[in-house]
Amino acid sequence: MPNLPALILAAGRGERLKPLTDHTPKPLIRVQGKPLIEWHLEALARDGVLEVVINTAWLEDQFPAALGDGSRWGLHIHYSMEGRDHGGALETAGGMAKALPMLGEAFWSVSGDVFVPGFRFDEAAAHRFLERDDWGHLWLVPNPAHVPLGDFAMDEQGRVLPKHLDVARPWTYGNIALYRPAMVNHLPAGTKAALRPSMDRAIEHGKLSAETWLGPWTDVGTPERLASLNQTA
Repeated sequence: MPNLPALILAAGRGERLKPLTDHTPKPLIRVQGKPLIEWHLEALARDGVLEVVINTAWLEDQFPAALGDGSRWGLHIHYSMEGRDHGGALETAGGMAKALPMLGEAFWSVSGDVFVPGFRFDEAAAHRFLERDDWGHLWLVPNPAHVPLGDFAMDEQGRVLPKHLDVARPWTYGNIALYRPAMVNHLPAGTKAALRPSMDRAIEHGKLSAETWLGPWTDVGTPERLASLNQTA
C-alpha cells in the first residue's frame, strides 16, 4: 500500500520576503541550491508518496512551469489553483477544503515555506494515524525566536491542548501534519478561512494529537532566515 497523498501549501503571497517574492513565489525561492519546494518533493518521493497536490494562488502559473507533472521525481502532481478559480488565496483551511476532492480519506500536509531536511513522511506514522479517529496529527517544534510563546501544549499521551492550560510546555506548530477531511470539511469549497479555528474545534472534540520534531527546522519567512540557511549550505 503506497503512502498517503500529500498537500503542499504554496498559495501565500510571502509578504515578509518582499521584494524577493514580487516576482517569485516563496516556495520557488532557492534554498541551498534548489527551490524550497523541491526539498519536499524529493522527501515525499523518497518516502513512498505518489500523489501530491500543490495549492497555488500568488504567481501560480510559475508552479506547473517549474515543476511540471512531477514525473521527474516519480510523483503525480496535481494543482489546486485558487487564483484562477477564486481570485486569490483561500488561506490554509480554505485551501485545504478546496483540495479535499483530490486527497482522499487522509493526507499529509506541509507548508511550502518550511525547510525541514531530514523529516520523514513515514508510512508507519500514516498507518498509525489511520488506525485512530483523530482529525489531525501535528508535528510540533521547539519555539523559535519569532514564536516565543508557542502555539499549543501537549500532554504525555500526545493529545494537543490549548497553550493557556498550564499542564505542559507550549510548542510551535511545525506546519507538518496528517489530516482527515473532518478537519475542514465543514467549510464550503471556496471559503477563505484560516486553519487555527478548525484546529481549536478539533481540540474541543478531542480529535487532535501530536508528536515533536527536534531536527533542523526553519520557517523561511524573512530575508534574514533565508540568508542564514544559504550561508550554511
